[in-house]
Amino acid sequence: MLQISVEDSEIGPGEAHRWHLVPLTGAEGPAPRRMTGYNQAKHFTVAQYAQSVDDPIRSYVAASFELTGQVDLDALAAALLHLVQRHEVLRAIYQPLAGDLGCEVLTPDEVALKHVYGGPLETSAQVTRHLQEAFQEVDTLSWPLITMGAVVRAESTTVWFSCDHLVTDGLSSAIAINDITTAYRNLTSAEPASPVDPAAPAAPAATPGTAQQPGSYLEFSRTQRRANRAMRADDARLDHWRAFRDRNGGLFPRFPLDLGVRPGQLYAPVASTERLLTTHQVEEFGTVCRELGGRLSMGLLAALALALRQLGGPEVYRGLMPFNERGRGDYAESMGWFINTLPIEFPVGPRAGLGDVLADAQDAYAQVQAHSAVHFVKAWKLLAPAEYASLRYWPYAVNFFSYIDCRRLPGADRHVAQQARMHVWVSGCNGILHWLHRTEEGLFVNTIHADTPQAQAVNRALLEGFTRVLTEPLAI
Repeated sequence: MLQISVEDSEIGPGEAHRWHLVPLTGAEGPAPRRMTGYNQAKHFTVAQYAQSVDDPIRSYVAASFELTGQVDLDALAAALLHLVQRHEVLRAIYQPLAGDLGCEVLTPDEVALKHVYGGPLETSAQVTRHLQEAFQEVDTLSWPLITMGAVVRAESTTVWFSCDHLVTDGLSSAIAINDITTAYRNLTSAEPASPVDPAAPAAPAATPGTAQQPGSYLEFSRTQRRANRAMRADDARLDHWRAFRDRNGGLFPRFPLDLGVRPGQLYAPVASTERLLTTHQVEEFGTVCRELGGRLSMGLLAALALALRQLGGPEVYRGLMPFNERGRGDYAESMGWFINTLPIEFPVGPRAGLGDVLADAQDAYAQVQAHSAVHFVKAWKLLAPAEYASLRYWPYAVNFFSYIDCRRLPGADRHVAQQARMHVWVSGCNGILHWLHRTEEGLFVNTIHADTPQAQAVNRALLEGFTRVLTEPLAI
């Protein structure tokens, strides 16, 4: 699965179809009684404040993929509905509750899809505009929080969906693609697809026979909250965060290079995706890391820290990194925002080489894992309550590292979706974010940075320096 903006995706013209999620109960929904996740509560209150000052901050996590052959629209509608019925977080109605965020969940039988035929999209540019507009329809403060559709051609179909960040993280995109394609394949395997009147409404969906029901993100969130309910600012479980804060000067580690951004200001985002290493090169770099006693992911982090230092960065790397909380059990294939954000720091001395930094990075990551039970939002609220209450987004350009091996995502081993793409978008940015991801075609980086000349120059220099560090130990 390639992480790439929709503007840079090559999606051919075709017939536009939409499926709108609608409730079969009263418009208001039931009163909220369930508590939500830490990420969800903060995200929702930020959106509320932004709306109150007429300065909305918008974001989505979308995905698209290809189905080959003539599509069965009834089966596709059933597969899309199956996705929503399968994941409680997509059926939840979110409302403020006693200074927090609560929700109540519609049952699988209380939701349906309304089909709308959108007419022909005659050029790729029209498809791009159509998807841009459709993806941005999701809104943190409005239900539903997912929108779905397809661009249908005679011999192939691009299926897409977009979710507000409130109900999803990046890994959820692969889970959703796997669920949709598996259900669609199950529904169409017994008989060939038949033509469907594109203007006709979708028929009621039967439940496809797919994998065991995954664990609920909302139940996971309740369990996590119960475990942290009694935590106070002096709790020993916060020692790791507290020590990091004291050494760093705050909970948020600054991006160590000047990006030309003003404090408190958001800028238009600039997005790009490029390949850093070929398939052979990333395999060879992984071998180098193993010979040095480390893992590929930590080798990438060490290489990035070295590249930052070579550009004038500090001799101690301090950053935030996402940590997947799903585990390998009931939540492994659950949609939701299962991401904790944790601090990591390690030395990057002036004469240190890749092996030295890799060893220190790996030791630092072991410390991160040992303290992963404390959620970042909880630590933020307890250790910096004034910032927590006032900040709508990260206070300045923050140092951030993310890596994922997309070859190990749900469904990747069976190639259930062709040309799977994830599209991440934010309406404003005050720093630089790099998402490293490995596919069958090599190592890629998706970048979103603030639209300033300095940020553009720093990003180019950093990626070039990073690539040099990665390729120096390779036998080219």
